[in-house]
Amino acid sequence: MKKWTRRLVLGVVLLLVGVVGGPWVYINLIKQDAPEALTLEPSTTTIAPESSTTIAVESTTTTAPASTIDGDWKIFAESIVGYRVKETIIGQKTEGVGRTSEITGSLTIADEQVTAAEFTVDMTTLVSDSTRRDRQVNTRILDTKTFPTSTFVLTKPIALTPEALAGSDFTVETTGTLTLRGVTKDVDLTLVARLVDDVIEVNGSIEIVFTDWSIPDPSISGIIVVDRGLLEFLLRFTR
Repeated sequence: MKKWTRRLVLGVVLLLVGVVGGPWVYINLIKQDAPEALTLEPSTTTIAPESSTTIAVESTTTTAPASTIDGDWKIFAESIVGYRVKETIIGQKTEGVGRTSEITGSLTIADEQVTAAEFTVDMTTLVSDSTRRDRQVNTRILDTKTFPTSTFVLTKPIALTPEALAGSDFTVETTGTLTLRGVTKDVDLTLVARLVDDVIEVNGSIEIVFTDWSIPDPSISGIIVVDRGLLEFLLRFTR
């Protein structure tokens, strides 16, 4: 093989390594793993030691009086809202996750029911592990200059069970209206909530099909994004 031919082959190989190997190196060796999905912390369970003597004990549930939880609860700083999307960067699969704690909102409890709840997110403050992705999200994708906030409003009261009032995890299907990128739609979602030490934690996610919310295809040259993502949240309310 002539010297110029060997150089040409070597150049093609190096180009392929740069195109294919570069994303692999970035995703597998440089890029931080995407944060885990937002969930409630595992509850603490105490198991009594085994004994050769069996004692019958009546099981009781201590329920918080309605008067102790009735009223307005406000979101505080440890709350998180964000997005999660699946991406393919030149054949390498990964996830894009952006989050913020710039959230305001409240919920109201009366007569053992959540009668109202809402939260608003400052979408301009979403941050991921990539400044390039953040620029795309803030400009072309979510256009946060024009639509700086996103809001969810509960539209169906939620009846609280005695177990929920006693501090057990409480799962419920409910409905609300979501405003995102200037579009408002009714949404169904599943919430998991817990009352612990005068803090109400609420966890859930909403699937966002981009075309339903006038969100342009997030894909760009070399990066393919699926046609939908998740709006995730873990909200903490206190007095």
